[in-house]
Amino acid sequence: MQQPRPSAPRLPWFGHLAILASIVALPLMAKSTGPALLAPAPVVELTAQQDHQRTMGLLGITSLRRGPSGDPNAPDASNADESKATPYTTLPDPLTFKDGRPVKTARDWARRRVEIVEDFDREVYGRAPASTPAVKWEVTATTTDTVGGVPMVTKQLVGHVDNSSFPLVTVDIQLTLATPAKANGSVPVIMEFGFAPRPRPANAPPAPAPPPEGTWQEQIARKGWGYAVLVPTSVQADNGAGLTRGIIGLVNKGQPRDLDDWGALRAWAWGASRALDYFETDRAVDAKRVALIGHSRLGKTVLWAGARDPRFAVIFSSCSGEMGAALARRDYGETVDDMAQNFPWQFSESFQQWPGRWSEMPVDAHMLISLSAPRPVFVTGGTGDQWSDPKGEFLGQVAAGPVYRLLGARDLGTTTYPAPDTPVISGDLGFNLHTGPHTATPAEWATFVDFLSRYFRS
Repeated sequence: MQQPRPSAPRLPWFGHLAILASIVALPLMAKSTGPALLAPAPVVELTAQQDHQRTMGLLGITSLRRGPSGDPNAPDASNADESKATPYTTLPDPLTFKDGRPVKTARDWARRRVEIVEDFDREVYGRAPASTPAVKWEVTATTTDTVGGVPMVTKQLVGHVDNSSFPLVTVDIQLTLATPAKANGSVPVIMEFGFAPRPRPANAPPAPAPPPEGTWQEQIARKGWGYAVLVPTSVQADNGAGLTRGIIGLVNKGQPRDLDDWGALRAWAWGASRALDYFETDRAVDAKRVALIGHSRLGKTVLWAGARDPRFAVIFSSCSGEMGAALARRDYGETVDDMAQNFPWQFSESFQQWPGRWSEMPVDAHMLISLSAPRPVFVTGGTGDQWSDPKGEFLGQVAAGPVYRLLGARDLGTTTYPAPDTPVISGDLGFNLHTGPHTATPAEWATFVDFLSRYFRS
């Protein structure tokens, strides 16, 4: 049985510098003699590569197994042969305590859930601080526009994170909220992790014709609901060089992370919860009916956000792949090795010990999904996105089913991988395999709206 690794004590700043000095020369100390020699720079500036090397030094790892290439013509191409995708024989059982006792009741599950969250905190996403700075929300602009034929009031908001403890790092969370102008009372809100649209170059080809279903915002507006967009990189940069800034750098006062400190995915999830804090103060929003949506790396994020914050009523994880909804033990498409080497800042530093040891991990995707039970979770993949292992995403949903059934909710309702564009949405777990690439299609959004309509009455 995997034994829990005790949390590492926080390394003082000079401990980090000692490790860095053995890896790469960095101009982090003042050029003087005497006591001033040890004075650190206010904010440690590292490249993503330097931060990764520092992490390897902390863990005593000299090299990582090379992850497979996404290029099907490369000699180290990732596996795309389903017959070779399941070298594992079993998955860790979410309904068995670490001491081997079975989980039989909802009360048992509440205790088992604590064990699973601890494993994810320690080994995958990292720990958020027990206390984080307060966020003060400001409405910076309000406009009224017509979306899908519906007048919508749109607010631009900034969440100013209290940085009085370390003024050298500033964090302003960017959030847009749109609600029907003629709503009779508060409405459900569907919040997406997203980004501001980029201006189209003058020489760009014509924009594609609007899909018959309309944009996701139009579909939501026509249901009489609200929608919101949260910019994740306004909370934390999506790169290793930004780890001494953003909310992670702010709470660490500009110093590098320790082994089980939170990574970017956990920080983005924290930002989503702070947006939900704001929704609880806005009379236009029914904060008990907020769905959270994310695509790709943000699809991974929303699964963890839903696990950590039960206030999110419904989760939609689009093409989340490895370390999202897809089973990590499957050797298909992107792997743990890829994630650890290519995106180390998204996870805790302890995650670096799992490349090549997938079957030894105490957790997997089905356990991540089960942490949202009995709340609805909708997962999607694409036929043209085998890198994200859509079948592994489906199997993750299937394997979460026993927890949902234990809590009186409905599982996926099938163990047969569906044909493309044949949604499986009769239960509280939903799945859709769309025809197409790594995206959330308008038709898929229409399916999600149908799924969501069972829970969010207009």
